[in-house]
Amino acid sequence: MRVKLPAAILLLWAAAAVLAGALGLDPDRIRLELILAPPWEAGWLGYDDLGRPLLDRVIAGARTSFWVALWVVSLSAVAGTLIGSISGYLGGKVDRVVVHVIDIFLAFPGILLAIALAGILGPGIGNVVIALSLVGWVGFARLARAQVLSLKQREHVAAAIALGSRRRRIILRHLIPLLSAPLIVEATFGVASIVIAEAGLSFLGLGVQPPAASWGSMIRDGTRYLLVAPHMVLVPGLAMLLVVLAVNLLGDRLRDRMDVRLR
Repeated sequence: MRVKLPAAILLLWAAAAVLAGALGLDPDRIRLELILAPPWEAGWLGYDDLGRPLLDRVIAGARTSFWVALWVVSLSAVAGTLIGSISGYLGGKVDRVVVHVIDIFLAFPGILLAIALAGILGPGIGNVVIALSLVGWVGFARLARAQVLSLKQREHVAAAIALGSRRRRIILRHLIPLLSAPLIVEATFGVASIVIAEAGLSFLGLGVQPPAASWGSMIRDGTRYLLVAPHMVLVPGLAMLLVVLAVNLLGDRLRDRMDVRLR
């Protein structure tokens, strides 16, 4: 039960994102007679301040958060792993420069740096992916560097060097595959962080632009009607809560399974 329910929530999230275009949704349809209608009066989840169905908009927001999280985590993992692995393996001046760059990024709160980058790049879903990726690679780089610093002393790496293998082959074939377990766990928790960050940027107007749906922009629109139509905030808020909680629970479970000390 500990794994099945979170896994079911994430599968539902992914299915809503992938199949949203085939469900015949109409998240931008306006029905004036249903403005601010609560769930118990009209529709599955009620309607917003423009008479748009919240069910359709929540599913559209799930698609936005899913693809943003997928792209950001993928780009951050690839870039951060390569940078951290090369830095840890080469050492010397290259490693010192990379460490200083990582320290500079870590000196700023991640969400504030993402807001600044999104503000410079301008609003839009593509710019959100770029801004969050420029912030997210740091965690993967630091983890990969720390792992490589210990792994490069292993016997199989020394044997590869003795056989004349190139540095690129050693990094790609002998070091990075051994990093997969901690990097997968890092990526799992990164998904939850990206979902919250994307919602935060959209809440501030730096993410998805109207009339496109995002959980963050839906919460922002609902705050103006919190006393008369609380469902406008509760529906997207609960959707985001369930996804983030499910990701964190599965991440904890995955970390426990991959930790040899706990087996």
